[in-house]
Amino acid sequence: MTDTVLNHLAEGPSSAPPLLLGPSLGTSYALWDKVAPELSITHRVVRWDLPGHGGSAAGLIGPGATVGELADLVIGLADTLGIERFAYAGVSLGGAVGLELAVRHPERVASLAVICSSAHFNGAKAWEERAALVRSEGLSGLAENADARWFTPGFTVPELVRDHRDADPGAYAACCDALAAFDLREHLAQIRVPTLLVAGREDPATPPAHLREIADAVPGAGLVEIPGASHLAPAERPEAVLTALRAHFGGDALSGMRVRREVLGDAHVDRAQARQTPFTAQFQDFISRYAWGEIWTDPTLTRRERSMITLTALVAHGHYDELAMHVRAALRNGLTPEEIGAVLMQTAVYCGVPAANSAFATAQRVLAEEADGTS
Repeated sequence: MTDTVLNHLAEGPSSAPPLLLGPSLGTSYALWDKVAPELSITHRVVRWDLPGHGGSAAGLIGPGATVGELADLVIGLADTLGIERFAYAGVSLGGAVGLELAVRHPERVASLAVICSSAHFNGAKAWEERAALVRSEGLSGLAENADARWFTPGFTVPELVRDHRDADPGAYAACCDALAAFDLREHLAQIRVPTLLVAGREDPATPPAHLREIADAVPGAGLVEIPGASHLAPAERPEAVLTALRAHFGGDALSGMRVRREVLGDAHVDRAQARQTPFTAQFQDFISRYAWGEIWTDPTLTRRERSMITLTALVAHGHYDELAMHVRAALRNGLTPEEIGAVLMQTAVYCGVPAANSAFATAQRVLAEEADGTS
């Protein structure tokens, strides 16, 4: 804990794109325990605690605090870590901080996900009353009802309820002050970063209509509703939240799908997607993200060169169905039939004549189909 910087936990490669994760009021960065480790495979994930929550000092904010002040603390954290531009995802109050960052500090935010949150929190009165209650009586009473506010019936995360009970009452009340004063509706159209809204369909605090309001106002924003999720969706439905965040922040998968279509053709990719099942979905995502999103997009080699290498590797391992697909891809990448034949002659020397014999048969069939327009 320090008195000047938000407490945080960093995970993932330091060279990976940074992704900051913000918590909900009354929780700590443990809210992200079931999501952050998976996101850290492809991102430098930094999850942080609100003032007076988890390990953050209570004195970082005081009475009359604003969401803007919390956003400034996040900018201070990023500066301390040497992070200039970052993706951001936040839940509830953490989501409001994300909206504030996108409006006030657009040059720092690369993309944004707002989860179970709102551009306003139903006016000041209820939050002012809660702040006064906490300042006079502490948090034990509110913590007793945390499950009803946060989760669907029968679900709980004891660690998060304990975080609620252990938070500093003064800092918690200051966060309530921030929620009371927060209303960013008139500024939503200013947000220009790629934005995803994630709603818990069973969320009584910030129901889907609140997220829909943001999605309608932010240009190009997307909206995902998660069935069976209440207010703390990353804790209650981590798989669904993870899927949504991966799709939104996974630029490699999106660019990979584009390259995959350019190389293999729309017809092939459409057939592959039509055959996709829940069992194979993760593998298809892996192909798009790593094979096509990282390897085939690397400009070090041209696509012609990559096609030559791929043809050779497929012959070496006897993958002739895949070879047929990549003979067509090689034609799209600019290789002539003569050049494809030269590559296969090379494989005869280094992979063996029987392998090259099968490869020539496969390639001849594909070239004939392409010439006839029957592929």
